[in-house]
Order: sequence, then C-alpha cells, then structure tokens
Amino acid sequence: MSKKLIDKVIVGADRITRTGHIFNKIGTYQIAILAKKHHLPFYVAAPLSTFDFETDWHDVVIEERNIEEIIKIRGRRIAAKGVNIFNPAFDVTPPDLVTSIVTERGIINSDFRNSISKMN
Repeated sequence: MSKKLIDKVIVGADRITRTGHIFNKIGTYQIAILAKKHHLPFYVAAPLSTFDFETDWHDVVIEERNIEEIIKIRGRRIAAKGVNIFNPAFDVTPPDLVTSIVTERGIINSDFRNSISKMN
C-alpha cells in the first residue's frame, strides 16, 4: 500500500449486520484502517446469506480461540506465566471504513443502514 502497488482492497465477510458492520477473520479491521490511511477504496464482497438483519452489531459474540494456539509452539510455552491472553478469531470493521459492499443482487455504496434493509 505504501508503495502504491495496489489500487483497491477487497475482502470477504463472515457476517454483515444491518448497520454495515463487517465481521470477518482477525486482521480485516487493520487492513481497512491501512486502506483508509493510503486513500484506497475498501470493498467487501459477500453473498446476501452473510447478512444478519436481526442482530445489533454490538450484540455479536466474537469467538475466542484456545489460548494454547498462541502461548505454545510445538508444545513448548513461549509466553510468560501470568500474561493476559486474548485470542479472538474475528474482528469488526465499522461501516465508515467500507467503501461498498458487493452482493449478488448489486452494490451497496452508502447509507448502509437504509440500503441493507432494502435487501432483506
């Protein structure tokens, strides 16, 4: 991004709420922030089956994975005992970082809350 070798970012989504909040694999939020910093459009491509028209974005429970995934390598502990561990599998990207959402029924460009409700 900093070398201007790309001109857009496209990611998928595991869930999209009616407000346009994007839930996807951990790291998606950071990529969206970098895209904004480098003035790149950030697109989300997802089928309508990904949309959650009922749940408020702040009520979505983020899956946390076993801490063993990050405190050990090949069975050997690499993290100090007593360190607080947080190992989420997903993160949330707010709609203000999203340029457009691409679905099989069309592109949602702005005013995600109203545009998404029309897709339901």
